[in-house]
Amino acid sequence: MNSRIKYRPDIDGLRAIAVLSVIVYHAKISFNNSYILNGGFLGVDIFFVISGYLISSIILKEIKEKKNFSFLNFYDRRLRRIIPVLFVVFLFTFFLGFLFLEPNFFTDLSKSIISSLLFFSNIFFYFTGIEYDAPSSLTIPLLHTWSLSIEEQFYIIFPILLLTIYNLQKNKYFIIISIIIISILSAEFLSKYNQDLNFYILSSRVWELMCGALCALIKINGYEDKISKKNYELIHLIALILIFSSFFLFSDENRNPSLMTLLPILGTVLIILFDKNNTFIIKILTLKILVFVGLISYSLYLWHYPFFAFSRIIFDNNHPNIYLIKLAMPFIILIFSILT
Repeated sequence: MNSRIKYRPDIDGLRAIAVLSVIVYHAKISFNNSYILNGGFLGVDIFFVISGYLISSIILKEIKEKKNFSFLNFYDRRLRRIIPVLFVVFLFTFFLGFLFLEPNFFTDLSKSIISSLLFFSNIFFYFTGIEYDAPSSLTIPLLHTWSLSIEEQFYIIFPILLLTIYNLQKNKYFIIISIIIISILSAEFLSKYNQDLNFYILSSRVWELMCGALCALIKINGYEDKISKKNYELIHLIALILIFSSFFLFSDENRNPSLMTLLPILGTVLIILFDKNNTFIIKILTLKILVFVGLISYSLYLWHYPFFAFSRIIFDNNHPNIYLIKLAMPFIILIFSILT
């Protein structure tokens, strides 16, 4: 039997919105002395929900169809998906670092590459004292790999956890919802006392990934069918409002993740759950251009930060061609993303 899950172009559209919001946020484009999409970093939180949903769907479908689950195949698929392009990005970044970075910064880059390959760069960046939203962080080429480490740490423990939960016939929803509640309350508490640790640590992000897992469990049992389809248009509109309003309402001053992060997460959950009616919002999400961007979103995410960082290291704002360089940057990132 084929354990592949049904392809959903609307989720690729959602991926496109997430990655574009992150890229715009990191580009630091200003208008009237204000940055555009101050809350664009929330695209990463959206990615976590999507990842939790897709991974859970794959695992649950394999269990349902084959009555078995292969850990070896699961980790083999994840490594094949993640490592090749990641390795290319690291080689390219290492080469640029060798050419343009001072020795101490090049040493730090080398350490970040090793930590990223071993999937603990989130811990590495926390202990090096790097604040994600600090101006100095914009010149650290691989800072964005913290989110990949979060996902991989989650993937190590998640299959065992999901299998255990799935085998509990009566309590599986209660357990997942309990994990979500404990994690988000923990994130809310920690965000008040150690924002940097809260930002980088897995326990504060688990609830976002588990929201995706909850969606997968609900959909595999068909419970979302109980909602009248005439309400889908309204549900999708509310979802998009929640997502886009958070991009504009949030800023680096907000604690994240926290209870406020529920806004984009709830919007993402609503889109994932209610996909069966071809509403206006779904038609937008399945536009070919958005689906295309969604399909290369992983490469876009990996390439954009090193290019932004090195452009800031090599060219200062007084460079005579700085505006031309900034205009060329999106096209360069796009070409490299398509090639990989």
